[in-house]
Amino acid sequence: MASASKIFDSLFKDLKPREREVIEGRFGLGRGKPETLASIGERYGITRERVRQIEASAMKDLKEKLNENSACLDLIQSAKKQLKAFDGIAKKETLLASLKSFEGITENHLTFITDVSQAFHFYPEDGNFWSFYFLDKNAKETALNFIDQLVKLLRKEKEAVLAQGYKKIFKSAVSREKLTESKAENFQSISKKFHANAYGDFGLTEWPEIKPRAIRDQIYLVLNKKREPLHFETITGLINKSGFTSRKALVPTVHNELIKDSRFVLVGRGIYALSEHGYKPGTVQEVIKRLIKRHGPMKPKEVLEAVMKERILKPNTILINLQNKSFFERLGNGAYRIRES
Repeated sequence: MASASKIFDSLFKDLKPREREVIEGRFGLGRGKPETLASIGERYGITRERVRQIEASAMKDLKEKLNENSACLDLIQSAKKQLKAFDGIAKKETLLASLKSFEGITENHLTFITDVSQAFHFYPEDGNFWSFYFLDKNAKETALNFIDQLVKLLRKEKEAVLAQGYKKIFKSAVSREKLTESKAENFQSISKKFHANAYGDFGLTEWPEIKPRAIRDQIYLVLNKKREPLHFETITGLINKSGFTSRKALVPTVHNELIKDSRFVLVGRGIYALSEHGYKPGTVQEVIKRLIKRHGPMKPKEVLEAVMKERILKPNTILINLQNKSFFERLGNGAYRIRES
């Protein structure tokens, strides 16, 4: 197994001590984290410009010596071979893992190799992409074009995607772009625009159903997945267990959002459900009135059964409200109707 430290020792052996220290500092090869021109200059008591000059001179010499260093050439060829196997582009972690035969290889080593050889290229992490390596401009453009097309298609078919239709739509995009699924998945892996939530649903990071950031969206996702009424403390626990974000949800905050958002319906003491699951807001009296308007006069047993489908209450609470003569009138057959004003 080749050692990364030995490979770079062999390349740096003819550098002057100060040149080597500057290169190792700038690329984080000796200290683990790349340093700025200013920090290196301060350490050695020289100006930033002088550090830059030393770096430029050393890099020029290293570029000339690179083609004579078989160990470095072997590393470069191995990296290029792996990138070709990944269709010209690979996430940083993916390429590093594929080069495990080079003991101790790090992203800093690869960053240096890309700069000094220009044999392949590096794209640093930003708001839209994870860090990745690519062979050439065409490989990069092919990947980014596929990602753009897939995002547009998913936005257009959001409802279908959220209804567990992602795989079908993904295959459609792959076919349209004339790619293999493995190639498309590799392209997709470099983008931050895709995400799988705690329940395994895959879609766009921008969708609150996929990556809920606000507490109200986290509540919605929990209730939508459970598909049953839940107490606000239980909802809080499920949010924290799911790990939607690193920030812990607090019971008072969750309860406050449940009260404010019309998507959530109070169906029992501290118990909430989603309105889209058929639950409607209202007091017990209002629920009874709505049911009688819909079904006509109802007997107590019928009222109990109907209300209990919408509310989690003790039967006696429902019967007490039904027997309120200001709102309901009992008929001769024992059924109740709404009292006319």
